[in-house]
Amino acid sequence: MKISFTLNKQEVTIDADPMKRLLDVLREDFDLLGAKEGCGEGECGACTVLLNGKPVTSCILNVVHAEGKEIETVEGISKTELGKLIIDCFDETNAVQCGFCFPGFFITSYHYLKTDGENDLDKIKEALAGNICRCTGYKKIFESVMLACQRKNGIEV
Repeated sequence: MKISFTLNKQEVTIDADPMKRLLDVLREDFDLLGAKEGCGEGECGACTVLLNGKPVTSCILNVVHAEGKEIETVEGISKTELGKLIIDCFDETNAVQCGFCFPGFFITSYHYLKTDGENDLDKIKEALAGNICRCTGYKKIFESVMLACQRKNGIEV
């Protein structure tokens, strides 16, 4: 089945089994390896992408659900000014250890900064709640998002 959607600001069409997971299409057909398979059940957040501007777990979403929609991945968002700011803040606070969970935290941090961005620890914790990290105690991750909230002024969101 031919499925057309916007992927990182570019129109794409793929001939694929409509029931193939979006995660697999991104990784195998488009060589976008940022989203990772962690749990395969939509619980850990490592496979998170934006679908029409909202975070979704791509491991439990079939590619047919992308038809006519906009998908943004780590690779696309990391090229934006806001994406670069988030990466710099994660780097500055040493929030990333093994990096496996980073794509999910990055995507949800980006979404939070675009839709709210208030430098409020409780709100940040709630926004990032769908992501699991097995290496950290989350403190540095929250610090990095708080730092990004402080610095986002002047950056188009």
